[in-house]
Amino acid sequence: MAKVAVIEKPLREKLGEEGSQSLVNLMNVSKEEQKQEMLTIVEDKFEHRLTKEIGNVNERITKETGVLKLAISQTEQRLDNRITIEISKVNERMTEEIGKVNERMTEEIAGVKNQISDTRADLIKWMFIFWIGQVGALLGILFAFFK
Repeated sequence: MAKVAVIEKPLREKLGEEGSQSLVNLMNVSKEEQKQEMLTIVEDKFEHRLTKEIGNVNERITKETGVLKLAISQTEQRLDNRITIEISKVNERMTEEIGKVNERMTEEIAGVKNQISDTRADLIKWMFIFWIGQVGALLGILFAFFK
């Protein structure tokens, strides 16, 4: 420990060397105790302020977390709405395209049916012509044979 103060000669003469040294020691001990008390007070104040600031930070984090959760929820809702709208649009387009394909298929089937009926009519016509020719040829052979 360093000396706190220099004791002047008149006081040193009245107190003596041991008294002077005791006074210096008393002052040093008193100074050290005051220093420790001051450190304790400052530590307590610092700890109190730090606790308060941590509480404030935790409160702000809680508020910001709530804001973020709300923003995330709103974003999810907007995305869900957007996805629903897009799916509806795709469904509408698919329905339109399916309708167009059905119309084309119906037209094609109707065309094929017409071709089949036209072909059938031609076949029946040619069958009757063939049969008439066969009957005529057979009658001609029979008339020629019976004459």
